[in-house]
Amino acid sequence: MEQLKRFKIFTLQRMFVDENSKQPVLRFKGFKENWLPCKFNDIANTFSGGTPAISNKNYYGGNIPFIRSAEINKSTTQLYLTPDGLKNSSAKFIKKGTLLYALYGATSGEVGIAQTDGAINQAVMAINLKKDNVYFIKTWLIKNKSKIVSTYLQGGQGNLSAKIVKLLKLSLPKIEEEKLISITIMKIDNLIKLQQLKIANLTTLKKYLLQKLFI
Repeated sequence: MEQLKRFKIFTLQRMFVDENSKQPVLRFKGFKENWLPCKFNDIANTFSGGTPAISNKNYYGGNIPFIRSAEINKSTTQLYLTPDGLKNSSAKFIKKGTLLYALYGATSGEVGIAQTDGAINQAVMAINLKKDNVYFIKTWLIKNKSKIVSTYLQGGQGNLSAKIVKLLKLSLPKIEEEKLISITIMKIDNLIKLQQLKIANLTTLKKYLLQKLFI
């Protein structure tokens, strides 16, 4: 698993351009054009949500998952809203597959793809891309997380904001190249998940054997 993680880092460094380059080191055959610079605001529409009044019990306990920043990569949530909770607050409804970005606290800079329909609070930004590949942009945000956090969060303190994200600068290839890069990274991620599952299963097996083989 550690080898796969290192291989992913190696791949990201070579398949994405850095800030001083117009072309990546590693490319698929047939692509020669320079990547074009832009700002995040050029490629996506973004919005954040809000939190219904905690004191109103009628707003909670429904069937609408309330996705908070620590849950942007999860298929279940700790809290659920009622239709009234969503309607009478600034919480925003998002669809499964929406790109989500954590703005506040310890999870600042984390990125995920919504695993379920639900509502988001003010600590989560929804990113609706105009044409670009969701997995490609997710990977770009992951690759640049350390740089973004170190630039805008002094000593790990403070929050990111919609204004900061909208002005982030990046360079993009044609959509066809985006898709090929996304497929490659997705395959590596799937291999990492399989190794994680294998390790979890072996750990469970070891625990079982230790209980049965020792008095």
